[in-house]
Amino acid sequence: MERKVIYFEKAGMENTSACLDAARDAIEDRGYRHIVIASTTGETGLLFSETFKGLLINLVVVTHSYGFKEPNTHEMPDDLRKKIESYGAKVFTGPMLTHSIETAFSAKFSGLYPTLIVANTLRRFGEGAKVCCEIVMMAVDAGIIPEGEEVVAVAGTAKGADTVLVLKSAASKRFLDLKVLEILAKPRG
Repeated sequence: MERKVIYFEKAGMENTSACLDAARDAIEDRGYRHIVIASTTGETGLLFSETFKGLLINLVVVTHSYGFKEPNTHEMPDDLRKKIESYGAKVFTGPMLTHSIETAFSAKFSGLYPTLIVANTLRRFGEGAKVCCEIVMMAVDAGIIPEGEEVVAVAGTAKGADTVLVLKSAASKRFLDLKVLEILAKPRG
């Protein structure tokens, strides 16, 4: 089997359009039924939900958890969330797997804990690759994506999208069953 892989010279939101095209091609050409998108402010989630509206796919937009940057705040405005949902997408906000209680212990006691080791290992493939793995497990944990399915995952570095992977989904408690099946797009640096 041959697949086209896009490598971007640098990470960032300027790659969002190419990632949208790569995800659309994967869904149209290979019949994937599930797509999970990381979206902090809602802009990337809105773009993907508008593009895929009306298709018989399960589109899930995963946001940062409440209080990610500051206590009692959320980075995605309610009006964008509602607009994304109006296109048939689901929006999930929940605990971020690699920003858990271990992050607090690490900051307080200057230690390194297993979840942080996993996160930093996945970052060797890029921030977007780490986030793709994380959001698919979060969506499975929430019951929005079935376990053991091939899923298109889209994420980025800071803003927008710069990474597209095809993963075999797994719940976080079965993290070792999560498989990266294909890399469709990612930054080189």
